[in-house]
Amino acid sequence: MESSSARPAAMAKVFAKPLLLYANKVVRSLIRPFVHEPLAGQRKAADSSSIRWLSTSDELPPAPDTTADGDGGATTVCVCKVEGGLLMSPSTFQYFMLAALEAGPGGLLRGLLLLLLYPALRLLGHDRAIRVMAAVSFAGVRKDGLRLGGAVMPKLLLEDVSAEVFEAAAAGPGRRRRRCVCVSAMPREMVEPFLKDYLGVDAVVAPELRSFGGYFLGLMESDAEVLRRLNMEEVIGGGGGDGGGGGLVVVGIGGLGRSFNQLFQKYCKEVYVATKGARRRWRPLHPRGYAKPLVFHDARTAFRPTASATLAMFMWLPLGAPLAALRTAVFLLLPFSLSVPLLSALGMHSRRIIGKYPPSSAHNLFVSNHRSLVDPLYVSAATGRADLAAATYSISRLSEILAPMRTFRLTRDRATDRTAMQAHLSSRSGGGGLVVCPEGTTCREPFLLRFSPLFTELGADVQPVAMHSAVSMFHGTTAGGRKVLDPLYLLMNPTPAYVVQLLDPVAVESGGGPELANEVQRRIAEALGYTCTALTRRDKYLALTGDDGVDRCRRRHQQ
Repeated sequence: MESSSARPAAMAKVFAKPLLLYANKVVRSLIRPFVHEPLAGQRKAADSSSIRWLSTSDELPPAPDTTADGDGGATTVCVCKVEGGLLMSPSTFQYFMLAALEAGPGGLLRGLLLLLLYPALRLLGHDRAIRVMAAVSFAGVRKDGLRLGGAVMPKLLLEDVSAEVFEAAAAGPGRRRRRCVCVSAMPREMVEPFLKDYLGVDAVVAPELRSFGGYFLGLMESDAEVLRRLNMEEVIGGGGGDGGGGGLVVVGIGGLGRSFNQLFQKYCKEVYVATKGARRRWRPLHPRGYAKPLVFHDARTAFRPTASATLAMFMWLPLGAPLAALRTAVFLLLPFSLSVPLLSALGMHSRRIIGKYPPSSAHNLFVSNHRSLVDPLYVSAATGRADLAAATYSISRLSEILAPMRTFRLTRDRATDRTAMQAHLSSRSGGGGLVVCPEGTTCREPFLLRFSPLFTELGADVQPVAMHSAVSMFHGTTAGGRKVLDPLYLLMNPTPAYVVQLLDPVAVESGGGPELANEVQRRIAEALGYTCTALTRRDKYLALTGDDGVDRCRRRHQQ
C-alpha cells in the first residue's frame, strides 16, 4: 500500500522538475533586457583586465589614487557604461518613450506603437531592443532643429543618475576631478547633451542616428563604425592603450548589454560591475552635484513614461479631452463664486494663503511669478476681484479670445508698455487692477527668472503674489511646441493643483527701479522656497530652441 501511494508522488516530482526548469528559463528570457547582462567576453579578456563583482553589501570603490601633480605621475581615467551603470533604472524603455512622444509631430502615434511593441521588446536582448526602440522613436523625424537631447531628455535622465556611480566615476579620492568617458548604446543625440552639459563628462562614445534628406531613418551606427569614427586613444585621454605603465590607469564601470565590450577589454585594467542587489541600494544624485542647475526643460510629458504609466496616459486621454472642455466651459461661463467650488469637484485643486495684511481694493497692481497661462485667473479668484486684467506677452490669439478675463497685450517696447499700463491703472471707466508677471515667461523648476523693473515705474503700490503649481501628467507650457495647445494640456491633467500666496504689500517710493524689482523677487522666492536667478526670457529660448523667441512670439499672436 505504501509503494502504491508513493508512486503518484514520485511521478509528480519527475514531471514537475522539468516543468519548473522550463518555466524558469521562460521567465529569465522575458526579463533579460531588464536584468544585468555580464560584460560578455570580458571574462576571457587578456592579461591585465579583471572584473570585480559588487554584491549588496559592497561599496563601489573609486579608482586608485594615482593622479599626481608631478610630470611622472599616472593619470586615472574612468570609462563608465550609461545603461545600468551611471543610470539606476534597469530599463531604457522610458527614455525612448519620452523621445517618441516629444521628438516631433505624430508623437502620440509613435508612443502608441512603441507601447504596443513592449511585450516583444522584452523578448529581445538589451542591445537589439534599443535598436528597435530607436527605429520607432526617430524614423521620419526631421533632423534640423531637433533639440531633444538638450531640451527634453536632461530632466528625466538626471533624476535617474546614481550618486554612488557618478561620484566614483568623476571624482577620485580626495574629491579630485578625474577624466570620465561615458559609453552608451543609446543614440548620441539623446544622451550627449545631458552628459556633457549637466554632468561635466569629458567624452561620450555612442552611436549616431543615420539620416537621409534631412530626416532620421531610425537606424544607428554599429559599434565598429563608432570606434572607427572616433580616435579612441584621444578619447580615453592618452597614448597607452594597455591601461598600465606610467601614462594612464583606466578603470571601467560596467552596465547592461554587450555594446562596446571590446573597449572595456582593451583599455580597462579593472572593471567594476554591480549586481542587481547592489543597484537597489543606490540613491539618485542630488541637484547640487550637477555641473550646472537644471532651470529649463521643454517636454509636455510631466511623468516618468514607464510602460504602465504610459498605458495609463493613453487610457486617460479619452476622458481627459472632454474633461478639459468641461473645465473650460466652467471657467468661461460661471462667476468665481460658482466656478471655484465646481472646478474643485472636477479635480482642479487650489489653495489660498493670505499674509499678515489681507488684500485691499486699494491695491491694483499684482505682481506674481509665472507658472502657466492661468496664473492671472487664480490671482483674480484668490482676491475675489473680477475687474483685474492680465498683462501678457506671448499667449496665442485663440487663448486671448477664450480667456475669461481681460488681457492686456504688451509690445516689449518699454516706453509704450509703461504708458499703456499707467493709463489702464488710472482709468476710471473700464480700468481696474492689473496682474503682471515680470519674468516674461514661465519657469517649471523652483527658480525665479530676473524680474523686469518696468512694474516699479508705474507709481502704484505692489501686491506680491507667490504662485506654485503642480501637474501629474502634462505640462501646460512649451517653448518649442504649439502654444495654442497649452490650455488643453493643462486642463487635461487629472488633478492640477495651485497654491496662491498673497504676500504683504510693498510700497513703491519715487524712482522704483531694479532694487525694488529684486526685493519683490526675493520675497516671492523666500515664500516659495525657490532660488532667484538673473536669467531672462531670452536665456530660456536660447537654451530650449536656439533662438531668442521673438519671432516665435509674433507667429503665436497670429495663431
